[in-house]
Amino acid sequence: MSEPLEFYFDFSSPYGYLAAERIDELAAKYGRKVKWRPVLLGVIFKATGAAPLTTVPLKGDYAKLDFVRSARFMGIPYNPPSRFPLPTQMAARAYYWLHDRDCAMARAFAKAVYRAFFVEDRDVSDPEVVLAIAAAVGADCAAVAEAVESLEIKERLKAEVAAALDKGVFGSPFILCDGEPFMGADRLPQLEARLAGKAF
Repeated sequence: MSEPLEFYFDFSSPYGYLAAERIDELAAKYGRKVKWRPVLLGVIFKATGAAPLTTVPLKGDYAKLDFVRSARFMGIPYNPPSRFPLPTQMAARAYYWLHDRDCAMARAFAKAVYRAFFVEDRDVSDPEVVLAIAAAVGADCAAVAEAVESLEIKERLKAEVAAALDKGVFGSPFILCDGEPFMGADRLPQLEARLAGKAF
């Protein structure tokens, strides 16, 4: 059995959202599974000296156009959120806590958070919104509320981000396939070629 793909993403990343809508289907086509690993771009940007795309002069205007265009090209619903970017540590903590208990539920939660932000324009930095999304996928809302404030899960998220940096992750989405990195939703065709064993 081939190793799973490692899918690193931030819930505030438009390109991460686009990749999240396609990555499982793509991997399954080639008999692969996917390990979803939310990270915090704010921490990663501090380590790399980068900044959110939309805050960079000239590049930011292009990025806003490209988010919409890329979603349209991929046939994925996208509604530019009115608040962007947002802190996403609450959603990331909830994901890891859910994942340790029910992988399928955690995956459903991650996809629902992305759609809540990039389709429904909900504020996914708001703990009440995060808890409502968790409840909607079947999680125990009270247990999640307690867990996301625990030192254990806070340290878990810090460790996950540190491990991602150690593996060379510098943005979202960032996908590792047998150790080979692919950065960006626009690299999915190259990833598919790699999975198919095509030389290029």
